[in-house]
Amino acid sequence: MSRFPGAITEVIWIVGILEGQGTHLSFPGGGEPNISFSIQDDNQGALDLFDQLGFRVWLQVEPGDAQVETLFDLILTRYGNHSCVVGAVDVEWHHSFKKPEGTPVDDDIASAWLVAIRRHDPQYRLFLKHWETSMLPPTQRDGILFVDDSQMFSSLDHMLAEFADWGRRYYPAPVAFQIGYPADKKWWGKYSDPARTIGEAILKTVPNAMGLFWVDFTALEVFPP
Repeated sequence: MSRFPGAITEVIWIVGILEGQGTHLSFPGGGEPNISFSIQDDNQGALDLFDQLGFRVWLQVEPGDAQVETLFDLILTRYGNHSCVVGAVDVEWHHSFKKPEGTPVDDDIASAWLVAIRRHDPQYRLFLKHWETSMLPPTQRDGILFVDDSQMFSSLDHMLAEFADWGRRYYPAPVAFQIGYPADKKWWGKYSDPARTIGEAILKTVPNAMGLFWVDFTALEVFPP
């Protein structure tokens, strides 16, 4: 975090991945339609560490045809005791299981999801991620972080132009961005400190940017142990 003084480290932690037409959760459970479970819990140790380090963590799930409100209840009942958890969905896999395109989340759906997570804690926020604004709620803004995970840009300027549009689309709600994809390494790989260069440029360009997430595919190249 020395690159961005005063920032709090945030993590997107995946607890449910697409399996068949539903979700596989990485902890024990059973008896839910379109939801399968692991024999052991793969998350408690990491979340304990994130608590100790003072991180903020978004719990991500790829729902497929599983009921999202049920997923929230299962995930937050199990992990809501962790101080690091600030909210919990990857819209790319909302009622989608062949391609990461998803089904649009309208205002009513977003409101219902927010109610579902705030039954566990009124301070929780909803995390909605896609690369197309048409897939996200047109007017609902309360309690939502809008995340753009676009990639395959030709340059930093190309990225900034799209991210600026994203920020304006959801202003004054907070927005965030996933960066560092291998598909963009042809240009960001030329920077001596790509995380700082890209991050500072985004923060200067998008006034409501509240989160920068470097993807795990290349994280160890940019943030070596």
